[in-house]
Amino acid sequence: MSNNRDLSKMKLFTLNSNPPLAEEIAEHMQVELGKCSIKRFADGEVQMNIEETIRGFDTYLIQSTAEPGNEYLMELLIMIDALKRASAQTINIVIPYYGYSRQDRKARSREPITAKLIANLLEAAGATRVISVDLHAPQVQGFFNIPVDQLNVNSIIANYFLEKKLQDIVVVAPENAGTSRARALANKLDCPIAFLDKQRSDAPDAVLGINVIGDIEGKTAIIIDDMIDTARTVTSGALALMQNGANEVYACCTHGVLSEPAVARIRHSQLKEVVITNSIYQTEEKRDERITSLSIGELLAEGILRVHNNESVSSLFD
Repeated sequence: MSNNRDLSKMKLFTLNSNPPLAEEIAEHMQVELGKCSIKRFADGEVQMNIEETIRGFDTYLIQSTAEPGNEYLMELLIMIDALKRASAQTINIVIPYYGYSRQDRKARSREPITAKLIANLLEAAGATRVISVDLHAPQVQGFFNIPVDQLNVNSIIANYFLEKKLQDIVVVAPENAGTSRARALANKLDCPIAFLDKQRSDAPDAVLGINVIGDIEGKTAIIIDDMIDTARTVTSGALALMQNGANEVYACCTHGVLSEPAVARIRHSQLKEVVITNSIYQTEEKRDERITSLSIGELLAEGILRVHNNESVSSLFD
């Protein structure tokens, strides 16, 4: 943990998306979570109230924009406005999972760039800094005109697999665009990489066929991605790897979105284990004995403290 920190002018708040993670961050930082109430009017509109003074304080607000993303996004925007109107010195928003980040460019004509729209909304509301974890696309940082600190969980995932003492590992990128993420994990595990060449259709997340590129015969394959949503990519990838001679297949990601029917697909797949983090709160129906969740609470706590103390965040990953 960072030393010489003065937390007397800092307030840490959480909204509804992931209170257990927020409590874990507060525990690591040895601070109390700020008091605020979130209610709904009869028609569903959000009513927000901050129940302690924050005038002149550096405020940190924890909220992932996972399912229901639109609800949690509105909570976040309204709370930022409340903090601004209550004269907070700074409004630092901690978004472990930044929703809408997949829509980061115009892939087809007449499409929105929603990741940029969300950035505009957060800035317009009054955010002064963003802290996030493993953004889907690096260019999302450039959509903001305020500082963006991106944390990565590579070491957390690598350490978990190192402790398992797996033999003959190969790290697999689910497509060519993910090779830098795969290379980063492979460097920590001291192993080669391979990747899956997917032939896609026009439908979102639909895959027509998969070619395996790289030597995976007789090896323990670890598929890595930034998120697992419907799990079609990792389960179909695991099948292709097993058919091409892999010994066993694991999958890992930062963000376990796990939309229906992801858990059922994982349960009936060739995957031995799926490793995610707690960037998104998992309801009971999204939990399974094959799914392991690693905590990023300490990482986020350390990132927040370094920002608060004007210390280097990038050195966290050296």
